[in-house]
Parts: sequence; C-alpha cells; structure tokens
Amino acid sequence: MEQVRRADSRYQIGAGKVKELADLVKETGAQKIIFDNRLKSVQAYNLAKATGVEVIDRFQLILEIFARRAATTEAKLQIQLARLKYELTHAKEKVRLARMEEQPGFMGLGAYEVDVYYETVKRQLQSIRRKLGKIRRKRFLHRERRMELGFPLISLAGYTNAGKSSLFNVLAEEEVPVDDSLFTTLSTTTRLVEFSRKKFLLTDTVGFIDRLPLTLIEAFHSTLEETVYSDLILLVVDVSEPLSLVEKKLSCCLETIERIGASGIPVITALNKIDLQPETEVQQRLESLKEKAPNSVPISALYKINFDLLKQEVLNTLKNYVRASFTIPLTSETMSFISWLFNRADVQTLKYTDSLAHVVFEAIPWFAEKVKNRVEEFNGKFEKILAVKA
Repeated sequence: MEQVRRADSRYQIGAGKVKELADLVKETGAQKIIFDNRLKSVQAYNLAKATGVEVIDRFQLILEIFARRAATTEAKLQIQLARLKYELTHAKEKVRLARMEEQPGFMGLGAYEVDVYYETVKRQLQSIRRKLGKIRRKRFLHRERRMELGFPLISLAGYTNAGKSSLFNVLAEEEVPVDDSLFTTLSTTTRLVEFSRKKFLLTDTVGFIDRLPLTLIEAFHSTLEETVYSDLILLVVDVSEPLSLVEKKLSCCLETIERIGASGIPVITALNKIDLQPETEVQQRLESLKEKAPNSVPISALYKINFDLLKQEVLNTLKNYVRASFTIPLTSETMSFISWLFNRADVQTLKYTDSLAHVVFEAIPWFAEKVKNRVEEFNGKFEKILAVKA
C-alpha cells in the first residue's frame, strides 16, 4: 500500500488508509504489518490498536532478519546491541503507551516504572559493549598475526544475496553457508588462497543493504572494519537483476564502502551470475556499467566462468610485489627460517652451495624488508630487491 502525503502524526498514513489497512488485514489474515518508513512509537501503537496486529518499520524488520541469521556469539551480541540502542531511544514512550492499554508489540511493559526500565536497558547495553570489546581485542590480535604472515588481504563485499559466499567457497575451497536469503553471512571468515603461486588472505564479510541504518553500521563496525584494513575489495554484484536495480545496488555498495572509511582501497567488481543472462545481454550490461563499476569482470561463481580472468585482475591490481634474493649460512635455525619463508612467500629458487643457501623469492615490499632484517640477524647477505609485474 502506498500513499503520497505529509506524514500523519498519529498513524504515518491518513485515517482513510488506516481503515483500508485494517480491512486488508482481515481479508488476508495477515499477522504483521511492515512499513518502509521509520515509525514513531505512538504511530506503531495507534496502528496496532486500529488493525489488531503488530506493526513494525523497516529498521525492525532488518533487525528481525539479522536475529534469525546470527550464528556466532559476536553477531548475536551485535544484534542485541542494535536492538537495545533502538529500545533506549523509544523506551519512555513505549512504557507510557504500554501502561495505557496492551497492544500487539507493546505487551509486558506496564509493570515497569519508566526510569527502572530505562536503567535496565542501559545496564544491558554496557554489558554487551564490554563483551564485544573483548571480542574486538581478540579480532585485533588475529588481524595483527595475519599481517605478520605477509599476505595481502582481499575482502569480499557486496549487496546481500549477490553471491559473495558462493564465490568465497570456490576461491577458498571452503563450505561457508550459502542460501538464497538475505544476510546469510553476519560474521567474517578468512582463509588463505593462492593465485599463480601468490598467496592472499580472503575474507567473506556481511552483506550491504540500501539505507542500512546508522545504528546497524555502528553495531557491526568490528565486522565491517575488516574491509577497511584490506588491500583490495572484491565487490560482488548480481548482474542478472534488472539493470536499474543493478545500478541502484552497485551505487549503494560504493556509498557504504565510502561510509565505513574504505574509499581509498582498490576495487574490482565481480559481475556475478552471468550464467542467467544471454551473452549479448551480458555484453550490453558490461558496456552500460563500465563507467560505474570499477575494474569489472563478468563471472559465474556457480559455474566458475571467467575465474582465470578474475584472478589475473587481482594479480594485476596487487602487482606491488618485489623479487628479492639472499644468501644465508646453513644452521638449524636458518633451515627453520627458510621453511617459514616457503609458507609465507613465493620462493622462486633455492640452491645449496657448501654451507650456504641461496634463495630467490617474491613478496610484498614490507614483508621483503622483514625478511631482510631476519637474514641480517643470521649474518646472511641480502642482495637485491626488484619490482616485478604480476
């Protein structure tokens, strides 16, 4: 149901539309009414009284979907945090309305004094923030350890249900949950992947959505900040949808990337689900989106179409690799060091002469410098660092 008019203070919609809505509820047997507009507590209360069913707005709907999808402790806490912050802003009004007369969505608050209920919510908020703080510190330590490995970080981002997790599963040979529903992924998963002997850390992140409420962005900040610390964003877009919707979702994703402070990071756009479109249509869409979608590559995560092309684009974008060589004395410690290097860089050659090992490897610049420092600690000779092309 749509209505174009100034928002009514009592119902959001006009009194005539409210009667239509109540009749529609009876005809269809609806159990809940969802408004795309943001509702005030008094409006939701009055609408529930007039229709006899619970009335929620878009923000509450997103919270409900998130709550059903949350699988990890962190995701569940983040949902609780967003819900309680919402409750806190509406607490006094909800208590006042609940004490007047019970309505769907307003039951169970009548026994609370306003200040008691308000303080209870605040204490719950503080408790959840402390728990999330511990998880965030743990995440920070994990991120530091990953950075010490010397692998560039690629974050998969995109509108919810665009196929990020399907792409992640293929690239990482993993089995994270995949479903044709919104917000299947509400926490991050990171795995080591290898393209042409170059190793990267690939992270699957929470999906974006148009007009994502600021409260939810704040609640999921620790999850979204994985994108901020990445070296490359692989933006997944469902290109099988109507072109106007594709453009709208693409714009939403790019705006969200900017909002979370990741606008300076290189972006590759994976135009997914090309298997659902004729080849001529795919080409037309590529032409239409070339100015809007950064570094676009048409793919199908389901059928692994154009994966070599996608991997090459990743290598071309993250081409700041260097080739370095060094000579190091052979001891038990340096042998362990060489083994460590094999697991963290692309070792091109390893030759032994007398009591020395000669190593040529490729890595990102700061990791090569780290290796140089270690080689010098072992009284070895670090010979050169040269830029290489992907």
